Amino acid sequence: MSPEIIGAIGLLCMIVMVMLRVPVALAMLGVGLVGFGAVTAPSGALQMLKDVPVDVLAKYDFSAIPLFILMGVFATHSGMASKLFDSTRTIFGGVRGSLGIAGIGSSGIFASISGSSLATASTMARVALPQMEKYGYQPGFACGVLAAGGTLGIMIPPSIALLVYAILTQQSVGDMFIAGFLPGILGMVMYSITVMIMVRWKPHLAPRGERTPWKAKILSLTGLIPFSFIFIVIIAGIFFGMFTPTEGAAVGAFAAWGYAFVKGMRLEGLKRSLTETLALSAVVFFMLLGAEALGYFISVSQMSNTLASWIGGLAVSPMVVLICILFMYFVLGLFMDALAMLVITIPVVYPIILALGFDPVWFGIIAVLTVELGLITPPMGMNIFVIKAAAPHIKLADMFRGVAPFIVSDLVRLVVLIAFPAISLVLLS
Repeated sequence: MSPEIIGAIGLLCMIVMVMLRVPVALAMLGVGLVGFGAVTAPSGALQMLKDVPVDVLAKYDFSAIPLFILMGVFATHSGMASKLFDSTRTIFGGVRGSLGIAGIGSSGIFASISGSSLATASTMARVALPQMEKYGYQPGFACGVLAAGGTLGIMIPPSIALLVYAILTQQSVGDMFIAGFLPGILGMVMYSITVMIMVRWKPHLAPRGERTPWKAKILSLTGLIPFSFIFIVIIAGIFFGMFTPTEGAAVGAFAAWGYAFVKGMRLEGLKRSLTETLALSAVVFFMLLGAEALGYFISVSQMSNTLASWIGGLAVSPMVVLICILFMYFVLGLFMDALAMLVITIPVVYPIILALGFDPVWFGIIAVLTVELGLITPPMGMNIFVIKAAAPHIKLADMFRGVAPFIVSDLVRLVVLIAFPAISLVLLS
């Protein structure tokens, strides 16, 4: 049996295992080990089992992941999120749908230091949803707003998804963060416009917000200072070469802890934050370990090179191939976690993208945006289920109806970013 056929059988087995609810990390690790042994020798699989954990856990670049997670956990437990929402609600006071716009803005700003879509959606659902229901927002629409806002966490730097993509493809983490900035801001703007359109088209979805005087709006900007300070320090430091992404994550985590300490966090709160960070980091690292093993298997099976050569010989334009790859991401996003999708598919897809001549940084942005769609699209829609856990009294069907306009908004944004790559790359040049 040829290595390519073994590789295809291995991937098929992995897909079946994932559909049978086997943990994604375990499925990747198992298929990687067995497949590597089948292509080389059983002793090779044992050697890989010994080497891969060391390679992953000792890799310096990966140390940024738990630090970014810790930074987001400190921001959640310190009360920064609730103060952020209060500030944005005051700034947009008097506008119809102001709480929805405030929810989008707060999610985008919170995402800029949490790096996680699920953490952003969970936090903002606890902070903003009770207020939106109190002021008469249609519950399903309110959940849709916050679920969509949560997806900004996968794009706005520092994003864990962009960090993982950069590490898997050997791209500069700083370049990926800078490239994700404008597409993330574009997402915030388009989501806010979507809220304004929906509440004017269907006024029953949201009432006009309470008017706030200009003095109150200006004073409320103080609630944005902690997030803005941490974000600017991290991005400016990376952009101007003052420190590496890992060092930037450490600086951001320390700043978030300093704010939490000033606001009253002591030893018990610190222990709780560290425990939560360790639990989340263990999940991510186990997934990366599985991805590394799968990557070795795909490499020795020569499946990526064979597939890239086959696609390169097709009588279709590179753009058609790109659209097919993005459609694959969209379909996978209906059933799989976003980070799992990236670590499974990048070893297969990335050589094809290079062979077709696409910019790898630009592809990373549109791939992550397509993955982002899966976070709010049924039947998986991880962000929807996170908010459902915080609001069990709201029907799941109502939530999916509420998020539908934002799916359309994301599709439009994806088309714009494909048509105009400069939006993603202009800050790098």
